Amino acid sequence: MNAAPLGVFDSGIGGLTVAHALFECLPQESVIYFGDTARVPYGPKSPETVRRYSGEILDFLIRRGVKMVVVACNTSTAHALDFLRQRSPVPVLGVIEPGARAAAAATRAGRIGVIGTAGTIASGAYERAIKAIRSDLEVVSQACPLLVPFVEEGWFDHPAAELVAREYLQPLQQADVDVLVLGCTHYPLLKPLLARVMGPGVRLIDSAAETAGAVRRELEAGGLLAPSGGSRPVHQFVVSDDEPRFRRVGARFLGEKLQNVELVPL
Repeated sequence: MNAAPLGVFDSGIGGLTVAHALFECLPQESVIYFGDTARVPYGPKSPETVRRYSGEILDFLIRRGVKMVVVACNTSTAHALDFLRQRSPVPVLGVIEPGARAAAAATRAGRIGVIGTAGTIASGAYERAIKAIRSDLEVVSQACPLLVPFVEEGWFDHPAAELVAREYLQPLQQADVDVLVLGCTHYPLLKPLLARVMGPGVRLIDSAAETAGAVRRELEAGGLLAPSGGSRPVHQFVVSDDEPRFRRVGARFLGEKLQNVELVPL
């Protein structure tokens, strides 16, 4: 048993969907969440810059005494996961492999759609991860950069969001995919809209929920679970800038007001 907190980080606010999934899957675990709101977005930045930023956040979380680090950012996972694992004294998990495994297991037609930010899609990380599991699968990827602002505005079911989603998803519908990976941590908040656009024959894979399950399995295997029935978990939220906006928008992701938000510029 290990009562130390889990460290979770993202380029900004979207990783709160992963934090929320962890709260539900592992209710006894404490979490320290770091959102790099001073330097968001990571998507347009070079892989070298993403690795440098991610390494700085890893160092911060290690100093806070975390027992595991969850990279709740698809771009950081794509560009920096191996780099972080090489320098981390604790286990490091990303959001891409759990989603890829769930997608490969779910498809019946052998055609998987992946949507994400421009940086994540350009990296090809999901396609590589899926084909590493099953090389026979066809992967159709689509960048959907305009969906993130809709989510942060709280327009989860707005007609404008649906119009844009239909435009983005048309190539995936034409490719007749039967599984759609939500390859951005913002997108789970759009699940009802995306499910409506894709239709009942397409299964949506929520990487946040899949990652939470992978974290649980890793903690169990390593004997790192927090003791059940112990003290109440304590969740801390840390940002590098614009704490008021993080509180306001973050409440939409967690469905509750954010307490204890700390400002720590890196």
